[in-house]
Amino acid sequence: MRYAVLVTGPAGAGKSTFSTAFATHLRMARRRAHIVNLDPAATGDAFEYEPAIDIRELMGMGPNGGLVYCFEYLLQNMDWLEDELGGYDEDYLIIDCPGQIELYTHHPFLPILARNLQRMGIRTCAAYLIDSQFMEDRYKFFSGVLSAMSAMVNLEIPWINIMSKMDLVSRTRRDISRYLDPDPLLLATARDGRVENGRFHDLNRALVQLIEDHPLVSFLPLDLTSTESLEVVVSHIDFTMQYGEDEEPKEPNDLDEGDFPEAE
Repeated sequence: MRYAVLVTGPAGAGKSTFSTAFATHLRMARRRAHIVNLDPAATGDAFEYEPAIDIRELMGMGPNGGLVYCFEYLLQNMDWLEDELGGYDEDYLIIDCPGQIELYTHHPFLPILARNLQRMGIRTCAAYLIDSQFMEDRYKFFSGVLSAMSAMVNLEIPWINIMSKMDLVSRTRRDISRYLDPDPLLLATARDGRVENGRFHDLNRALVQLIEDHPLVSFLPLDLTSTESLEVVVSHIDFTMQYGEDEEPKEPNDLDEGDFPEAE
């Protein structure tokens, strides 16, 4: 069984850094992991490891490449991706996606890609990252929550949300849990010094009601300076995809066949 994790989220959320740390962790655990780059505008130093599969080999668009065109071209040439993936068996594929969130929330490209991966027999899930610094601005944070919710509904695959860069959050902050499990009242009580606006207040109240009615989003904290934090995230991803569920138990070595020469 092959496994694929679509690493998604807005630009600057730390997707490539997480992908590299994720691959390193799996390799240290003696699991075969490979990075797949789906960002045609990625720079050469974006990854510690050379991507096993790189969309830049299919097309090179430069740092400001047209992502919509790139994904349309990729979907028209899925045989290229299928051929590239054909050499990986029982492997963990970490797919680093671009940071333009409209690809997840408005366009059908990622859902079609996910369905194609599943058609190939690859068990697929997604991880959506947002930057912990969003907590400094409640309006920006809930914009991230709604984007995550929209992407979850659009992709329709097993999903986890991750609050990245938690090492930058003050250890004395006491309201972190209200962000990891978003509390809509944070938005209802937000104050930023602006003059009260009736329509703005009504919009906030409608968003609060939406989040309360559909509590789909919660976040796992990720601190890449902590091995334990990364292990927790990896274990949740494994559980989401039911990693290893279909593996056959290994047969014990047979002493009669001389599999333990050092014991003789």
